[in-house]
Amino acid sequence: MSGTASGVSDTEDASDTDAVSEAIAAADEAGLDKAGRDKADPDVDTDDERPVDDLISLINVDGTTAAERISPPSGFERPPLDEGSFGEYLRNLALKPHGSRVKYYDGATKPWDVHVAVVDMDVGKRDLQQCADAVIRLRAEYLYENGKYDEIHFNFTNGFNAKYSKWIQGYRISVTGNKAVWVEKGSKGTDYESFRKYLDVVFTYAGTLSLSQEMKKIDLEEMQPGDVFLKGGSPGHCVIIIDMAENPQTGEKVFLTAQSYMPAQDIHILKNPANEDGNPWYPVQFGDELVTPEWTFSKDQLYRFAE
Repeated sequence: MSGTASGVSDTEDASDTDAVSEAIAAADEAGLDKAGRDKADPDVDTDDERPVDDLISLINVDGTTAAERISPPSGFERPPLDEGSFGEYLRNLALKPHGSRVKYYDGATKPWDVHVAVVDMDVGKRDLQQCADAVIRLRAEYLYENGKYDEIHFNFTNGFNAKYSKWIQGYRISVTGNKAVWVEKGSKGTDYESFRKYLDVVFTYAGTLSLSQEMKKIDLEEMQPGDVFLKGGSPGHCVIIIDMAENPQTGEKVFLTAQSYMPAQDIHILKNPANEDGNPWYPVQFGDELVTPEWTFSKDQLYRFAE
């Protein structure tokens, strides 16, 4: 499934494009950096020049989904996931061909090699889909694909609840200063291009701070695909767990993570910088800190979307 983040097509309501432009302009006028847009302050060296091809046998270069591309480590197995669950959706994310580089929203190539795979999903044409936005995007795409429109809603940093169910009724969001209200000025319907415009507005006003306030903290031992390591605020960052595997003999568990970053860029599955052989899996028992290529999280920063 694909869409564009800007421009007006023959089938697209111009009011949706206006809604995105107005949202960005309002944020700029208020002196906000994407209204709480997360200013990344990485404390991990990203100058990793290892090529994408420098990977161990866990990588199936012909695999087209996360599950097909990345095998579990020796002795580990992927546990079954409920059909139609968020975790199953993430495990089967479509990927760009092996060796693809991470692209920024403006078409430039990310200079740091921190990934093992790139998710096949548009990044848009504006500097919007950054850190928290990637998590929002994946959650929203899953719900949209399954027709769960009433469950698509995200809070702005000011607490405003942007409900997609309201958007599809023809309402759009008007922001003045720190106040957001619904106004009836758009077309009705659930077409994908309008859905992408809705997301762009959410990206403009949501961030790690708002995500941390609407998600619930969970214990590390309860981890499952779809959970998020999240540091709310500015600077802030988050990575989402897209898959897990378990060793049936020892009970040890490992997981894969994905992220976007700044500037807006392709969502990508991360390497584990601790593994020089290119193994991207992280152990659940990682100690006090989870060190990813561009951010370090504490073990108590694990969150889950409320059902």
